[in-house]
Amino acid sequence: MTSAPVVEAPIVQARGLVKRYDKSATPAVDHVDLTVRAGEIYGFLGPNGAGKTTTLRMLLGLVRPTSGTATVLGEPAGSSSALARTGSMIEGPAFYPFLSGRANLRVVARLAGVPADCIDPALATVDLADRGGDRFSAYSLGMKQRLGVAAALLKDPELVVLDEPTNGLDPAGMRDMRALIVELGRQGRTVILSSHLMAEVQDVCDRVAVIAEGRVVAESTVADLRGGTSLLVTAHPADRAIASIRDLSVVDAVRRDGTDLRVDVDQTHTATVVRALVSSGVDVIRVQRDERQLEDVFFEITGRSADLEGVLS
Repeated sequence: MTSAPVVEAPIVQARGLVKRYDKSATPAVDHVDLTVRAGEIYGFLGPNGAGKTTTLRMLLGLVRPTSGTATVLGEPAGSSSALARTGSMIEGPAFYPFLSGRANLRVVARLAGVPADCIDPALATVDLADRGGDRFSAYSLGMKQRLGVAAALLKDPELVVLDEPTNGLDPAGMRDMRALIVELGRQGRTVILSSHLMAEVQDVCDRVAVIAEGRVVAESTVADLRGGTSLLVTAHPADRAIASIRDLSVVDAVRRDGTDLRVDVDQTHTATVVRALVSSGVDVIRVQRDERQLEDVFFEITGRSADLEGVLS
């Protein structure tokens, strides 16, 4: 008898989260559902004021939800056991300006009950090992953000929650922060990345929840949201190309799209399609994944391109 596969419990699960600061006002967070799986970089995408930070605060126990439930690492959101395995940076880092980066982390470590020998590895992870002795007030904005991430890593957390970590950074600082987030994922940590920058989420995240006006309007992989299940193929002669592609079991459908052929096939079978075309004597001119930009997807599913364009970029 074959045993059923083990389904790993979500790292974060929220159901029907609502936060209303005023009984008569529109809720800041309106029945939000989220599922974050182990080991993924999960993007939380939406414009400023959409409810991203309030949702993260509820997951960390910093704000009590008006209604709804949430679990983090299998424990109630905000519980001491969940927080002991979670590192976070919410609304930017806050440190003593007159202390060095290392001294600031020493304060954080003491409050968190973390041994001091965790400080230097955290500084090394964020590439601040050589600047740990400098005063925080002398740090660039990018260095301050990286020190905030170092503070989040002191507990060697399973879950890292980062709220707009590239906010205000120059292009080089944004590049470095994104590379750091990818590295955290490679280390096996689960990362929740809140951002209003679509390119950031598109380049870094495995799955994404799109939030607008306090509601999650979509939750899926980045590839699925972008519609990356088709190939656009330019090949001659087209009739022979269609015939050879139709014979492939991995292809769901093939049809003409102007001068191109649109092939519905999983990205992993792209090479199979190309080999079949070449083997049948077809001249392959171009093969391209048909993927939309995440920006186009956001405006399509929210239907608010006119007033949100320029807020998200």
